[in-house]
Amino acid sequence: MATIARPDLSLSLQQPDGRHRAHLPRAKVARWIRAALDELPGEITVRIVDAEEGQRLNREFRGKDYATNVLTFDYTQEPVVMADLVLCAPVVEKEAAELGIPLAQHYAHLLVHGTLHAQGWDHETSDEDAEAMEAEETRILLGLGWPDPYQIRAH
Repeated sequence: MATIARPDLSLSLQQPDGRHRAHLPRAKVARWIRAALDELPGEITVRIVDAEEGQRLNREFRGKDYATNVLTFDYTQEPVVMADLVLCAPVVEKEAAELGIPLAQHYAHLLVHGTLHAQGWDHETSDEDAEAMEAEETRILLGLGWPDPYQIRAH
């Protein structure tokens, strides 16, 4: 049986308040991010923030004055994917509850989504790009044992 090579990953996982630590064990976070890396090594920082920090970052960097679920700060795509993924714990928690899904499942989706953004994937420039990115997210998440996140939202 052939083994699939996993990309090298240097991961910094920052959870200042620790409220979701049980849902984000380092090994799982690394697995979710590696699954979304396109065979390139990665140097990724994942920071879980509160609503205040999430809103400040979204306002400063995107000009949108609200906390959003995930922000991707991508620095390089080759030869190493270097990025910061900032996830807002209260927003992620609220969305998971509204969707009726486990918190870890929603974190997995957002980490895959952010990692794809770090590699240049985009869903805001065209419907075709959005469909391609959603299809890639779905493929990755199904491979990780999670359901299609866009089918969940359709119900």
